[in-house]
Amino acid sequence: MRREIMDLHEMIVNQVMSNGMNEMISGSRRDGFRFRGSDVDTMFWFNDHRVIWNLKQTNMYKFGQRSLLLADPSNSPPGFTLLQLLTPPKYREINSACIRINDIFYVSSSMCRRVTYINNCPNTTEHGPCSRKHTHTNTDFDYAYCFACDFWPPSATSWINRCHSWPQRHVVHDVIRNGCHFVAIGHKLGNYRDTEWRISFSLAEKKLVCAMNHCQFLTYGLLKLFLQEAINSDCNENDKLLCSYHMKTAIFWLIQQNTMPFWRPNNLLDCFWVCFKLILKWTYEGVCPNFFIPQNNMFLGRINGGDQTSLFIKLYGLYEKGLESLLQIPSIKSTNIISLCNPTLSARMNEQIGTYEFDVELFHEVYCNGSNLCLFNAHHCIRYLDTLERLLHTPLTQFQVVMLQRHAAVIFQHAAFILHKNKNMNKLMYLTDKLSCRLLRLAAKFGCISDMLFIAMYYYKTLRYDKALAVIEMTKDKLAKPYVMYISEVDPERYSAAVEGLSWSKIMREVVAWDVTFYSSILWMNELKPEQQCSLMNKYPACNIPPFILLHMIEFLCLRYTDSVKSQTIVNNLQSNLFGTPVLVKSVKGAAIVEKFSIIANQTKERSNLLLCLTSWCFWIALNFLLIGLLEQQSVLRSGYSDIGIPLYVPLQTCRPTESTTISSLNDFQDLVHHNKRKQIHIHKRAMSSQILGICQQMTGNHQAALKSHQ
Repeated sequence: MRREIMDLHEMIVNQVMSNGMNEMISGSRRDGFRFRGSDVDTMFWFNDHRVIWNLKQTNMYKFGQRSLLLADPSNSPPGFTLLQLLTPPKYREINSACIRINDIFYVSSSMCRRVTYINNCPNTTEHGPCSRKHTHTNTDFDYAYCFACDFWPPSATSWINRCHSWPQRHVVHDVIRNGCHFVAIGHKLGNYRDTEWRISFSLAEKKLVCAMNHCQFLTYGLLKLFLQEAINSDCNENDKLLCSYHMKTAIFWLIQQNTMPFWRPNNLLDCFWVCFKLILKWTYEGVCPNFFIPQNNMFLGRINGGDQTSLFIKLYGLYEKGLESLLQIPSIKSTNIISLCNPTLSARMNEQIGTYEFDVELFHEVYCNGSNLCLFNAHHCIRYLDTLERLLHTPLTQFQVVMLQRHAAVIFQHAAFILHKNKNMNKLMYLTDKLSCRLLRLAAKFGCISDMLFIAMYYYKTLRYDKALAVIEMTKDKLAKPYVMYISEVDPERYSAAVEGLSWSKIMREVVAWDVTFYSSILWMNELKPEQQCSLMNKYPACNIPPFILLHMIEFLCLRYTDSVKSQTIVNNLQSNLFGTPVLVKSVKGAAIVEKFSIIANQTKERSNLLLCLTSWCFWIALNFLLIGLLEQQSVLRSGYSDIGIPLYVPLQTCRPTESTTISSLNDFQDLVHHNKRKQIHIHKRAMSSQILGICQQMTGNHQAALKSHQ
């Protein structure tokens, strides 16, 4: 599920953001693991540069289509190579990293790494071939810039000949067709350490992990946990000798050397133990052969001498404890006790994961990936919609359909506010406002409960306070349901009973709530401008606000113009729901600085055509979703009422608050923030919630309370 969602997201992003770079998540996250504290590894490569292994391969490219580099491994250790420049590079960073060796120009790995990281990854530290960025969530993001090669390395030909039973032949052909990459790091003992590049098989490893059966994948995960929580638990970053790639190499070798009957569900602990003994053997011998290029000893220059001896003593101590050493893995300790008490030392693997647990992981993946779109202007929206329209006509899994649904909701939301920003033309003012409202209702149709708040926010921004309050009340009713899942907070039994028989698309629309993400490329509300500016100052492109906080904020802002008494009550109640010391507002997703929001066109005519084109694409995508059965058989835009039951016209007397409503609104706000009785605010969002409360308090003139909230 996780891999399918990430594959789709990467496909969309790489097709839309045509800036000459492709990106791919690699490592544990790409494999499908979500271990606490694991790094997020991302590879970037220049799309118009390619590496070849011999000059005959130049015939595969049109002249001038690609900048070509020739791999020269003759003077490098196995698994490493020099990259000779054949044609002029298309980027200044690569040109500045060229050095001359024996009258031949090569691209220096160390210089290229330094130049690209300074320009593209500021405020990061060097970590091997990567640039590492540490975030407030204690997650390290590693960015590696590399070159792509469309051909399989000649030094890895022996791997093809070894593939008799695993992986299957179609997987082998697929791996060879995808080629390899070159990352900017040289061998520690190489003659040209600062110039060499390491051959990377990340694409091949991705295919091989997908080819694992369930037992093999669990064994791989158990090895990674054992490394993280038992072997390296008392080591700092610089003292860690074994890494997760060594675990992956061991499981690859053993899968290929052992027959399929060995990898069966009741044999999990035996599979783990065989892998551990192989790693112990490698440590004793000081040899860890690369799975694709066995001549490449990955321990050479890394684990030798005293380090090798101390590591072997540590591993042998765990070996003497036998399978009881698994008890040193805190995250699965209770499971280990049950397994180790079993005389057969087998692990049950036929138990199905519950509905609640699976849905939590599914929607977490959908929202973490689906909200991470670069939508700076209308041009980007159109490109994304064009890509989505083409993907709708391709075979999609049930998880990818939900992912596309989330992408569509985010694009519609951005498109609506972009249309509103550019409605300063009299002839288009009424049209763009009408289209923006319809797009936001479509977004609520595709998205979750929290997405209804975009409608309320738009109504507030356009001074339609009564309509905004109507949407707020409707959202309150939906969020008050006992089976509504906010991130992972919900009663599992009530949730499972409520979603029985429902599709994931309908579950997301009616039962799921999530944080509302505001990218700083758009000024969503003037009142949120300080938070968006703060996110940009801290190098984060977006801020995430809990739906309950945003709901109370919009309600307070609307009631300020209708009933100041109740608005004060909302702030007071929200204030009493937040406790703890606020910290700087940062976003969970913060990989790059968002470029400034640009005007989509200078001329009125060009702008009008672009906005109309954007709107056409939005409704064309909505129509396709209707055709593939994501929505019920009903009209998307019914006369008089919207798709989600929100009236298009609300009489003024319907939502006219009483005179005490404004103060009551502010009191509710303070109560939510300070007490958080229903766990409606995630621990990482308390600082953000407190600052928003301070904004509302400042509007009421209570500067002392506002200062306390901001502090």
